[in-house]
This record gives sequence, C-alpha cells and structure tokens, in this order.
Amino acid sequence: MSQVIIKDDEVDIVIGALQSDLTSFMEEWRPFFSRFHLIIVQDPDLKGDLKIPEGFNLNLYTKSDIDRVVGPVSNSISFSGYSCRHFGYLMSRKKYIITVDDDCTPARDTNNKITDAVSQHIINLTTPATPFFFNTLYDPYVDGSDFVRGYPFSLRTGVECGLSCGLWLNLADLDAPTQALKPELRNSRYVDMVLTVPARTMLPVSGINIGFNSELVGPALMPAFRLAKEGKLRWETVEDIWSGMCVKVVCDHLKIGVKSGVPYVWRQERGNAVESLKKEWEGVKLMEDVVPFFQGLRLSEGAVTAEDCVGEIASKVKEVLGGNDPMFARAAETMVEWIKLWKRVRAAE
Repeated sequence: MSQVIIKDDEVDIVIGALQSDLTSFMEEWRPFFSRFHLIIVQDPDLKGDLKIPEGFNLNLYTKSDIDRVVGPVSNSISFSGYSCRHFGYLMSRKKYIITVDDDCTPARDTNNKITDAVSQHIINLTTPATPFFFNTLYDPYVDGSDFVRGYPFSLRTGVECGLSCGLWLNLADLDAPTQALKPELRNSRYVDMVLTVPARTMLPVSGINIGFNSELVGPALMPAFRLAKEGKLRWETVEDIWSGMCVKVVCDHLKIGVKSGVPYVWRQERGNAVESLKKEWEGVKLMEDVVPFFQGLRLSEGAVTAEDCVGEIASKVKEVLGGNDPMFARAAETMVEWIKLWKRVRAAE
C-alpha cells in the first residue's frame, strides 16, 4: 500500500459509548488512537459516569452537553443509542472523521498482524476514487496495481473520496432474519482489497467502521430515520443504512467517490438476533420501498453542497414516500432540522 502522510491534527476519532466501561476497548485501540484527538459521546440513555483510561487526548460529551448545544431545535432529532456518534460529527472541526463501534477491536490480517484501521481509512480517503468506470484490478492506486487495458485515460486521475466503508471479521453485519436463520455464521475471510463503488449504485453503509471527509459529506451523515420499535443493537436499527443511501446519492451528484473494503475490525457478539428480529422486521420491509426510491433519485444542478443535497432529498422523501408511512415523513422533517442544526452550530464558531 502506498504510504500517505497523515496530519494528526486533521483527524478526529468519534466513539459512541453504549457501555459504561470503555477500558478494554480503549486499551485495545491505544496503539492506533493515542496519536489522534478523540471525541467520545455517551449515549444519553446511559446513566452514570464513563470509565475511560488515562493517556488519551479527548473530549467527552454527555447528555447535558447535547441538551446545551442542541437546545430546543426540534424534538425530531434523537441522539439515543448509536445515534449519539452523530453529535460527535456535529462537534468535530477536523477534515477527516473515523468512527468504530465500541464492541469492535483491531483485526488481524492473513499474516496474523494487527491492522491499523485508522491509517487505512485515511489512505482510502486521501487517494482518488474511480466511480465512473470500474477497474477490474480494483483499486488502481495501490502498490502492485494499475489501470487495466481499455480504461479511459481521461478518467485515470479519479475524483476525491468522501466515504470509506470498512468491513468486519467474526460477526458480520447481517440483518436479524439472516443471523437468526444462520446463528453460527461468521466472517473469517480477510480480503486485502479496496474498490470504488460505482456511481448510481446503492450500498448498505454501516456505521460500525467508517471514515469520511467531513468537509465534503459530513452533513449527509445524520440521525434521521428511526423505527417505531427501534432498539440499541445494530440488528435493531436501520438509521445508518438510510444515512448511507443519502450520502451515496450526495456523492454521486457531487462526483465524489465511495470506497469499500479494508480496513477490517474484529466485531464482538452482542444481543439476541431472534429478539432483535421483532424490532427490525419493520425496517426490513420498508427497505423494499426505500431502495428503488434512492436508485431513481436525481438532484438539481443548484445543489452544490452536501447541505443543499440533503435538503432536496428530504423534500423528495416527503413528496414521494411521505404518504406511504409516517416514518418517512418524520425522517424528512428530521433531515431538514439536522441541516439547520449543522449550519447553526458552525455559524456560532
């Protein structure tokens, strides 16, 4: 992999804390987190103080901080559960943001070497993406690869990458029905590969392990879509899936790339898939309407920033999906409120 000089002061690592004792998690990640600034956001539903080991440069935000910053903007924006990490996105002023769930530890590659997920995300974000023509050798910018015969030279400079989607070993990010039917299924394949997701192709983005360029797409990663019976576990939410489709539409419109592949993290087991199925099934059914909607979505030439794009997407959600289910109407309202909050917080600097 080509080496990229990483400026430590350009990176924030955002952690959403859903457990009160982060000692084990932080110590596992110390070799890779300690050189960067961290933003830890405590789930506002988690009572008591967090237990965090010393030796990290960090800001900790709790429910009182969220209430102080957000104020009476709207009751539609919730930072409960995994949504708390979005408050960290809101407060960060760094160009690059990396986020990893607090039930994940560093992964090992095929040589049993611990991988540096933070550096790999930065490499993905600081090398070009190629969304407009697929290269069959995958990422043409890594050592040992290049563009294949027939790849247009006019497209070989690529475009900026806005989002890096990492993967998981051990417990894959399956939905509750699949995990319930295949309780023993684990992902043990480490594939050292990165590819650019083609333009106009949707993907299920998971907030478990991602990096993004906040200057390009930050406002599009938002806590907007919540299920009526939403729980605390990944199996019980679709918020990051919804946000991911929004950000992919934004990237396609603004000609920004999205990558998927390494880095991996090792994901621990948490929760019961059968019980979670009762909460997530509603979201599984809704996706059948959501995916075609996003696949056909086109934005106007007047949308030139991520904020503009999210506003137009919200309008289309309300117009096209709002009558199908009240959750869509609420999501559209939340998206509008989120952009107002994003602008207000930054204007107050």
